[in-house]
Amino acid sequence: IMMLSDPEVESAVLISSDEGASFEKHPINFNILSLLFHPAQENWILAYSHDSKLYSSMDFGRKWQLVHDNVMPGRFYWAVMGLDKESDVVHIETRIAKGRAQYVKCRAQRCTDGNRQYLFPGYVDTNSLVVQDEYVFTQVTKSGRASYFVSYMRESFKRMKLPKYCLPKDMHIISTDEKQVFAAVQEWNQNNTYSLYISDSPGVYFTLSLENLRTSRGPAGNLLVDFYKVEGINGMYLANKLVDNHIKTFITYNKGQTWALLPGPSTDVAGNNLHCILPFCSLHLHLEMLENPYTSGPITSKKSVPGIIVATGNIGTELSSTNLGMFITSDAGNSWRQIFDEEHNIWFLDNGGALLAVLHAATPIRHLWISLDEGKKWDRHSFSLAPLYVDGVLMEPESDNHIITFFGHFSHRSEWQLIKIDYKGLFSRRCMDGDYQTWHLHNKGELCVMGERQIFMKRRPGNRCMLVQDYSRIYSSEPCLCTTYDFECDYGWERQADGKCSPAFWFNPNGAAKTCSSSQSFLNSTGYRKVLSNNCKEAGRNVYSPRRQACRPRPPRGLRLSTNQGELSAPVGSNVTFMVYLEDGDSLRTSIQLDFGDGIKITYSNLSRTDDGIMHIYRTTGIYRVTASAENSQGSDSSTLFLHITSPVERVYLSVPIVAIRGKEANLTAVVWPSHTRTLTFFWWFDNSSEPIITLEGSISYTFQREGKNKVTVQVASGSTVMQDSKVITVKEFFRSLLLSFSPALDEHNPDIPEWREDIGRVVRAALSQVHGVPILLVSLYPGLPTTAELFILPDEHTASEHKRGSEEALETISDIFVTALNQGLIQFELKADTRIIVYMTQQTLAPLVDSNSIHSGSAMLMLLTVVFVGLAAFFIYKFKRKIPWIHVQTEDSHEKEPEVISTVGQNDNMSKVKLTEFPSPKELMAKDLEARSRGTPVTHLLGLLLLLLLLLLLLLLQNYKQWWNK
Repeated sequence: IMMLSDPEVESAVLISSDEGASFEKHPINFNILSLLFHPAQENWILAYSHDSKLYSSMDFGRKWQLVHDNVMPGRFYWAVMGLDKESDVVHIETRIAKGRAQYVKCRAQRCTDGNRQYLFPGYVDTNSLVVQDEYVFTQVTKSGRASYFVSYMRESFKRMKLPKYCLPKDMHIISTDEKQVFAAVQEWNQNNTYSLYISDSPGVYFTLSLENLRTSRGPAGNLLVDFYKVEGINGMYLANKLVDNHIKTFITYNKGQTWALLPGPSTDVAGNNLHCILPFCSLHLHLEMLENPYTSGPITSKKSVPGIIVATGNIGTELSSTNLGMFITSDAGNSWRQIFDEEHNIWFLDNGGALLAVLHAATPIRHLWISLDEGKKWDRHSFSLAPLYVDGVLMEPESDNHIITFFGHFSHRSEWQLIKIDYKGLFSRRCMDGDYQTWHLHNKGELCVMGERQIFMKRRPGNRCMLVQDYSRIYSSEPCLCTTYDFECDYGWERQADGKCSPAFWFNPNGAAKTCSSSQSFLNSTGYRKVLSNNCKEAGRNVYSPRRQACRPRPPRGLRLSTNQGELSAPVGSNVTFMVYLEDGDSLRTSIQLDFGDGIKITYSNLSRTDDGIMHIYRTTGIYRVTASAENSQGSDSSTLFLHITSPVERVYLSVPIVAIRGKEANLTAVVWPSHTRTLTFFWWFDNSSEPIITLEGSISYTFQREGKNKVTVQVASGSTVMQDSKVITVKEFFRSLLLSFSPALDEHNPDIPEWREDIGRVVRAALSQVHGVPILLVSLYPGLPTTAELFILPDEHTASEHKRGSEEALETISDIFVTALNQGLIQFELKADTRIIVYMTQQTLAPLVDSNSIHSGSAMLMLLTVVFVGLAAFFIYKFKRKIPWIHVQTEDSHEKEPEVISTVGQNDNMSKVKLTEFPSPKELMAKDLEARSRGTPVTHLLGLLLLLLLLLLLLLLQNYKQWWNK
């Protein structure tokens, strides 16, 4: 026995090994919200905590180990024996982000990162994982449309195929019995109802069985579908359907191929005739299942007593919640009797041989009713001296134990009461062969049900003998010849009024791509699919079964290319899986080529080699044109998609001019880190505009028409991520600007962030304001190194247009004042205690031409004038060397050549041929070179001396500058 302590007091597990006589306390460090016991190992437990963590214990709760965190509530499952290789495997849905999760499979005590398996390629929707029998289901929503996937027998996932225009909004798995899926699907045009769809064995291809099923919501918001499987009878189901705004109960005997109303009883419980005639009047039953396992619920049946159903309902035109009574059938729904005119909880006793009824009431009771003849006669028994509020009944099913236990309380303040009843005394002996009788299963007189004639055995009503637990309920079974309704319509086919199946308007029955992928022939559907568990036999030629046909050479048609999740974007560096589908064509002989758009192509000899998808990794961002081509001897087809490979945007910086001229274009640029290639969308917002300007490039030109301050905001969208930056631009009719540079020491302290640039700009503006009290000064520092800035001198905001000329002249005067101050190094500011920064004009040299120190100004000017004089002298001698009388240059052998013009010669032009003998020899070239040098010696020597003098003067000038700078 395990008990949990009150989490508000302490977190502990209390365990008893002696049926509750004593308990051991085992403290735990988490609060348990729910427990899941292993179906085969009684000591193995999964515990879900308040903080979404999953723990496992292999010793009945004494020690716990963390399995996984961020687990979705109720989305964890133990292994299914015979399907999962290890019995301690756990299937988990873990939340990754809002609306996104992953399907994780691991072992309960070894669920580390390296031991986890991610069997579904990609993310799934939260609260979508279902592990049930041979199936694993999940869901992926893209662009508002949900796709559903199934794994059968733990194989790879496949997309579930519903009729093309079903367009499901929601899907719930109702049943996976007999290796077949029953699903309630809410179609695009349904609001409060669902439709029933039935699949093939792998759970991939679905066909419609019944429309407009009634649904409701449980206390926890879970969906409740009015659909009930009758135990003991193969293919028999009950469902409540909305018909003309009325809820009516329908029954099927052939697994949903045909549905019919339930016939009402002929008399009521008092024996009065009811005159309930189909289809105007019928019996309607409540089919919802209760969450309390200790009450019988509104309907019950048992495998050990096939054909008997007991349910709560009413007679009339529709299902009602008032005037309820209890009804029973002993012949599998063909006829019904009313047994109580009030709602009761009813259980089967003695393996179904007897019925126990307790009034379903809010008041305390002390009587129960037992029937041994299928509800025809009821005996009343008192089980308590004082009336008891009955909360439930405990019994051990499928056993020879004849003990039932009532539990409840005498009043709302009293303690729990347990009352045990041994009903073995109702029977005098065990049943013998003569105590049984046979009955024929039929559907309104039709003896062939689910393809066979079946005869069942049951105890003769009224015989007071105990049933043998393992006696055979089926007396005989004989197969029947197949009819249309032993088959359901195959995927893409629809049932017509005459019962035959014909292809839907959207379906091409001749498409055989998927079945011709691995052989020379295929099974072509006739439009019918045999109902699973149906045992009929086809006589003569098979009219309904698929027919084997040879694969005829056909050109590929309907080639489709998509990613495995239908997305058209993926993160850079991730694995992208492409899926290739061919609707029609000889897929066995059709080669497939996939061009990934990044210079890589891959070719497959046939379509079957692409069944598991084609994976590729893109290393850089961009938009890639991905093309699939299919080709065989009969023709070709192609399909293209454009895939966006993106990476997250980390930072956005809006680069704009701090000042712009009204009526003239200004260039704005959004700089994005890391850089992207054609994968971003830019939204530009100006002032109070209601609509943005949208571009695919990060630059835009814009003309401002309003003077003053204009705010610009750019938003950059990359997938679901949106980042933005804003700047304020001052717009004026005119202004003056100067480019500024700074002492090199400023670069060492430049972190290159906007905040630092704003602070330095404010300090520079303050330093400039001390030179001249200009009304409006703006300083903008540019990103990057070396540190540079621009000074904007703006006119007074109140300057009238007629005074524009005078204001422009005033700005020019102010600009000259700042130029002088900047050139003289007067604009300075202190960056740190030992670091002083000088602001210069960028157009001038880094050193000021006029030093403020009188000691060095004269010598600097003298050296500068000397450099200029020597340079002019060298130029004069070189230019006019022939006209200077004391410089003699021999030129008799050297003739000035005209500039050579080299023209392009075409292939048809006559080209002059040059012989090798016409080129001078190496000795001749050396002789001519020496002769030319000897003739140019006087001028060369003189120019060399002048250049040497110029170099010495420059060195003296640099030395003088260094001393000034150090000071």
